Amino acid sequence: MTEMRRWLLGPDGALGARLTAATLAAAILMVPFMLLLVLVKSAFTPLNRFDQGVAADLHSYALSNPGFARAMEFITNALAPETWRVLVGAAAVYTLLRGAPRLAIWAITTVAAGGLIGLAVKIAVERARPMLPDPVSWAPGWSFPSGHALNAALGAVTLVLLLLPVLHGVWRAVAWTLAALASVTVAFTRVALGVHWVSDVVAGLILALAVVAATAAGFEAWRRRMGRRPVEPYIEGVEPEMAAPKATGEPR
Repeated sequence: MTEMRRWLLGPDGALGARLTAATLAAAILMVPFMLLLVLVKSAFTPLNRFDQGVAADLHSYALSNPGFARAMEFITNALAPETWRVLVGAAAVYTLLRGAPRLAIWAITTVAAGGLIGLAVKIAVERARPMLPDPVSWAPGWSFPSGHALNAALGAVTLVLLLLPVLHGVWRAVAWTLAALASVTVAFTRVALGVHWVSDVVAGLILALAVVAATAAGFEAWRRRMGRRPVEPYIEGVEPEMAAPKATGEPR
C-alpha cells in the first residue's frame, strides 16, 4: 500500500494521470466524430436536411457574388493540405537543426497519420459530394471527412505545439487564435464552394484534434521515460526545451 501511494503521488503517478487525461481527451473527441459517422452512414434525415439547406444557401450566395466565390477559392487553394505539409516539414527541419530529431518525427508522424486516417475513413464511408446546379468549384474523391479541414487543423495545431516554447504571454493565445481561425476558415471555404457538407468539415476538424491529442500523449510518455518534467503541451508545447540553446548530448 505504501509503494502504491508513493507511485500515485510521485513522478510516475503524475505521468499516469497526465497520459490518462490525454487519452480520455482523445477518446471524448472521437465521440462526436463517431456519432457523425454513424449519422452519415445511416443517412439520418435531419442531418441531411441541415447539410443540404446550408449548401443551398451558400451556393446561392456564391452564384450571386462572384467575388465571394473567388475569395473562397483563393483561400482554399492557399491553405490546401500541401501548404500545411510543407510548413510542418519546414518546422521539422528546424527542430532537427536544433538537435531534436524525435520532435521532428512527432510532427511528421502526426500530420501523416492524421491524413492517412482521414483517407481511410473517406474510402470506408464513400459519401458523395454535394451535387449543385452551376457549381462554382469542383473536387475529386469522396466527401466525408473533409481532407482540407482535417489537414488545416492538423497542420495549424501541430505548428502551434512546436512554436509554443518560444512564445510567451499573450503570444501563445494569439497563436492558438490564429490556428483556430485558419482551421475554421478553411472548413468554411469548402462548404461555401459547394464541395463539402457541413458535417464533413466538422468531422475533419474533430478527427484532427483527436489525432493530435493522441500523438501528444505518446510524446509526453516518451518525455517522462527520459526523465523529463511533465508538461501541459497546450500551454508549453510538446517540447519546452526547444526554447533553450542547442546542447550536446542525447538528442531531444
